[in-house]
Amino acid sequence: MDVTRLKTSWQQVAQYGDEVPLFFYSSLFLTHPEVRSLFPVSMAHQRDRLVGALGRIVSEVDRVDELVPFLQHLGRDHRKFAVLAEHYPAVGEALLHTLSHFLGTRWTPDLADDWTDAYGLVAKVMTEAADTAAKDTPPWWDATIVSHDRRAPDLAVMTIEPHQRLGFRPGQSLAVETPLRPNLWRYYTPANAPRVNDTIDLHVRVVGGGPVSTTLVQGVRVGDPLRLGPPVGERLTLNGHDDAVLIAGGTGLAPFKAIIDQVRTEGGDRRVYLFAGGPTVRSLYDLRALRALSEAHPWLRVIPCVSREAASDGIEGGDAVDVALRHGPWRSESVYVCGSPDMVAGSVHRLAEHGLPRERVHVEEFTTSTTSTGGIS
Repeated sequence: MDVTRLKTSWQQVAQYGDEVPLFFYSSLFLTHPEVRSLFPVSMAHQRDRLVGALGRIVSEVDRVDELVPFLQHLGRDHRKFAVLAEHYPAVGEALLHTLSHFLGTRWTPDLADDWTDAYGLVAKVMTEAADTAAKDTPPWWDATIVSHDRRAPDLAVMTIEPHQRLGFRPGQSLAVETPLRPNLWRYYTPANAPRVNDTIDLHVRVVGGGPVSTTLVQGVRVGDPLRLGPPVGERLTLNGHDDAVLIAGGTGLAPFKAIIDQVRTEGGDRRVYLFAGGPTVRSLYDLRALRALSEAHPWLRVIPCVSREAASDGIEGGDAVDVALRHGPWRSESVYVCGSPDMVAGSVHRLAEHGLPRERVHVEEFTTSTTSTGGIS
């Protein structure tokens, strides 16, 4: 394959923006209507994911060590959409048709051969990874909601019970689907380490009118079913035995409660500092539980903080990252950040300004490798 030719042709096609995924899915559904049921009714998120995934695949086509793990994850992850090996030729056919349409006279036989070979390798890696995963894990885990605590109009803390054991590491995330929004999967991070009874706590806030988050907060009830995908993500899992500084914004608190649960279970002498931030005191939806944890564990210090109100009653004023920096310097601790994309980006920037090496700052990067047809919602 001519790598330069592949990259150049993709850059030319990508210039057409939203027209590309629109044409691709129109072609796919017209020629293979049987696959339409695999996709959500609304295709807005899916169109974005397609362009992102193709862009990443092409950009890394000459970096096998980076590309193969990405494709293997996609192959395993797509099992939850009931994607079968026989679906891949249909997708490849629609992809080549799309490229040909937008490239016009630039779509030469040699370029067609390059794209055919490239897609063949992509499909091979993905199907082999899916087949390997199928030997010891289900495509998804059925679960039931066993409690649902509406902490605010736009926020709920729920407990779900998988019907069979679902192993994960504290700090990893799970894709969640509700039958009320079929084929729409969104990622949430358990707020606990694995338990003997296998139950999982999720913290869900409505995000921008997102259909899944809105339904999980406002539409589901105790007893309702959910589906869970396999765990993903490594960046927010504990590294080594360093002390940990946890900087949380909003429901970014969830993975850090799981990490605290892990430290409690493992014992040892690791110290943990949690800076839990929100705009107002009312937004600190888990404050009572956090204070109880702090009182129960001498190795844990919890510092709640608010950015739009004055400090009061043990709650400090300022953004979580600024409060954390005031309590520094953090010379040897590992620093973890979780919250909205803007909060995470701003926090990473502030930490860098204060000289913290980037390798000591851990954030989860939800890209097309983890969002698939879904996304954070």
